[in-house]
Amino acid sequence: MTRNVYDILEERGYISQATHRDEIYEMLGKPGVTFYIGFDPTADSLHVGHFVQMMVMSHMQKAGHRPIALMGGGTAMIGDPSGRSDMRQMMTVETIDHNVECFKKQMGKVVDFSDGKALIVNNGDWLRNLNFMDFMRDIGPHFSVNRMLTAECYKQRLEKGLTFLEFTYMLMQSYDFYYLHQKYDCCLELGGDDQWSNIIGGVELVRRKDQAQAYGLTFTLLTNSEGKKMGKTAKGAVWLDPNKTTPFDFYQYWRNVDDADVIKCMKLLTFLPMEEINEYAKLTDAAINEAKKKLAYEVTKIVHGEEIADQVKKQTEDIFENNGRSENMNTTEITADALAAGIQVADILVEAGLMKSKGEAKRMIQQKGVYLNDVVVEDPFYTLKDSDFTDSEAIIRKGKKVFHRLLIK
Repeated sequence: MTRNVYDILEERGYISQATHRDEIYEMLGKPGVTFYIGFDPTADSLHVGHFVQMMVMSHMQKAGHRPIALMGGGTAMIGDPSGRSDMRQMMTVETIDHNVECFKKQMGKVVDFSDGKALIVNNGDWLRNLNFMDFMRDIGPHFSVNRMLTAECYKQRLEKGLTFLEFTYMLMQSYDFYYLHQKYDCCLELGGDDQWSNIIGGVELVRRKDQAQAYGLTFTLLTNSEGKKMGKTAKGAVWLDPNKTTPFDFYQYWRNVDDADVIKCMKLLTFLPMEEINEYAKLTDAAINEAKKKLAYEVTKIVHGEEIADQVKKQTEDIFENNGRSENMNTTEITADALAAGIQVADILVEAGLMKSKGEAKRMIQQKGVYLNDVVVEDPFYTLKDSDFTDSEAIIRKGKKVFHRLLIK
């Protein structure tokens, strides 16, 4: 007998809140439920926070349900105040539409959009052309301002000043649910925990306007054991776009998660069977590294494909188990003439993109955080010599885990 996908989502730690748990459970026990998750295209790539939502869509789809990935081409023109202490930057229609196209390509790696098995729709198609007076007369009476002001998504913004533009966001998102219910018989909205108030707004609007039952389900945000959002590095967000976060850096992020977070990430971000994950959960101390390697490989395989996952896995093994050398590692080429003229290690750190400025590079060297061929560089003005290179190659390392190859061409 096929398991109810609700049980699968609950077992893997996705589910947080449900408007009607028992009814949703019963509904998801049979295939054919149309549900939606919204993605506001505020950047030209999805990031690992979105990835949790994509995994939920995939689990639901595998259980026979139909996902609608709603691109927020309309709502992105306002900006979701949820979890924000400041107002989002206003974006042009051209930027939003470009971002939507980028999202579509990335989602296809996890969700099957062929033959109507899943849909991608853009709320800009209906929100951008709404008549303000008609919309307010039709939708406005169904929302209590008093109740809206108690919503978590507005509390933070109220302290610094909530604009009327942002205040209308809940009405727009709720209208999306109403529209999708009418056009696609969509009866379930899913989203991150920070969307709870907006989801309830949509559930109630469908009930009032269509006299129909609608449901909402939220899942946990991707946070570490301290409750802080994961997916941030010193360089910024961990993106799914390989041009924004390289597959190697992507792999390294998961390879280096805290011990306390690795099993949670395995449950949320991979398709590994729970039996296998539970075996990894038994590992302790240094053996936990095996779980981290598996997590990094599996997530990279889903996002970037098996071939690239194999490459970065080998690259990582070469670097960390072969004295920091790998044919596939990031490389900066130096001409023999430039070497003869004199190049400081601080200059190379900036040129290789390992540091933002020469001053920052020198401070890193003074703090003994830079290594050349595994030997700490102590002089912030150290100039590279021929003797630093073996077979025209040298390895520079920043901190414990960032390796870079220098090659004389």
